[in-house]
Amino acid sequence: MENVLRPLIVIGGSVLLTLVIGWATDLLLRKADARHSETPLWGLLRRGRIPYQLVLCAAMLRGSYDEAQLLREHRVGIGQTLTLVLIGSAAWLVIRIAAAVVETSYSRYARMHRDPARVRRVRTQVTLIMRVVAAIVGVVAVAAMLLTFPAMRAAGASLLASAGILGIVAGVAAQSTLSNMFAGLQIAFGDMVRIGDTVVVDGEWGTVEEITLTFLTVRTWDERRITMPVSYFTSKPFENWSRGGAQMTGIVYWHLDHSAPMDAMREKLRDILRECPAWDGRACDLTVTDSTPNTMQVRALVTAKDADDIWKVRVTVREQMIRWLTDHHPYALPRVNTADSAQPPSRNGARPSASPDGAPRRIHEPPRQSR
Repeated sequence: MENVLRPLIVIGGSVLLTLVIGWATDLLLRKADARHSETPLWGLLRRGRIPYQLVLCAAMLRGSYDEAQLLREHRVGIGQTLTLVLIGSAAWLVIRIAAAVVETSYSRYARMHRDPARVRRVRTQVTLIMRVVAAIVGVVAVAAMLLTFPAMRAAGASLLASAGILGIVAGVAAQSTLSNMFAGLQIAFGDMVRIGDTVVVDGEWGTVEEITLTFLTVRTWDERRITMPVSYFTSKPFENWSRGGAQMTGIVYWHLDHSAPMDAMREKLRDILRECPAWDGRACDLTVTDSTPNTMQVRALVTAKDADDIWKVRVTVREQMIRWLTDHHPYALPRVNTADSAQPPSRNGARPSASPDGAPRRIHEPPRQSR
């Protein structure tokens, strides 16, 4: 009877005590979150309740397993498994705590600073810092797990002796990966590109959606995702429309007849912009920039607060101006000049006959009837 009750008491007591402590800790965090609503720290710490309970349960079972006297022939293997679970859950808990602290710091910074560019820069740095912290904690946890095996501890000296050679070989083999990692750190702290920036890369216009240590994702206007190595942004030129301010100037072109009413078009442009909510009111202008024997090129300059609004302003101005010219000044639209076509000679070599009144007849006109 004792062989049955002892394991149940030890294992059941450890699990029950873990649930009670976890519930009590979560209750305290909820109260702290309700009391201090100005900071999200306590609410973010609640995300770590699962690894917290795993740490408690694994530690209690690891310390009291010998008292349970259960499966003694597998005591070493079970103890080793509990140790691995304890190390892994502890690393998970450290990552969750670090993420809560970093996210709280970022939220506080975002509330204090209203500059979107600076907020995006800090967000990019925070994201990459968390990835670096997670990678370091993961490597340390895996190393600690490996060192729990006696064979690994015995091989430690030989591994350290060959670490230099292995490091050189690994550096050569992972040259591109390492260059991308250093490029990711350079992007994070060099303020070259940030999450949320509007960029043009390889002729594609889009918004930076994700930055990691090795790759960067750009979301295009048609919701495609372009993934490229971060080393691209440190080795090749690209357009960053968000750097130095998000305000932009857009251009709209028309090809019109030389008789187009320029003064009336300027007035209409101002009327269109006044009714367009995307226009920021900074500037507008309409001028003739070029001319050909048949048409002239008219350019309109408009402004907006960011890349999305400048696109809306441009398409609105282009569409409404063309519609207004079509309805009120159709003569201003480009026209194609036509001339009488020359007729080929007939089979007997004579020229085509003219109309009875002596005027030449066009090829697409029917013969004129004489009166």
